[in-house]
Amino acid sequence: MEASFYEQVFEIARLIPKGRVCSYGAIAKALGAGGSARMVGYAMSNAGIAHPKVPAHRVVNSSGLLTGKFHFSPPELMQQLLEQEGVKIDNDKVKEFKKVFWNPLEEL
Repeated sequence: MEASFYEQVFEIARLIPKGRVCSYGAIAKALGAGGSARMVGYAMSNAGIAHPKVPAHRVVNSSGLLTGKFHFSPPELMQQLLEQEGVKIDNDKVKEFKKVFWNPLEEL
């Protein structure tokens, strides 16, 4: 049976290395669904119930903004998890975004 779109999103998100981030759009492109960044966002908002765990904190928008932080409790947890992995955040945005960006198309 083919994995659901959400499961495919979770599989890619699980590949994001510690200390790196990926964007909703990059995950969508890797799945051949380039215009579906919002659907990836919906999937990530459900990542908390997935098994094995999904490092949803490593998925940000295409500018490096922590737009998914409101799905964390408390919202500051997303930033805390990233900072524990060495990702620098300033004003809800990943610093040196291009440097820490992980492109699944280059890895898959």
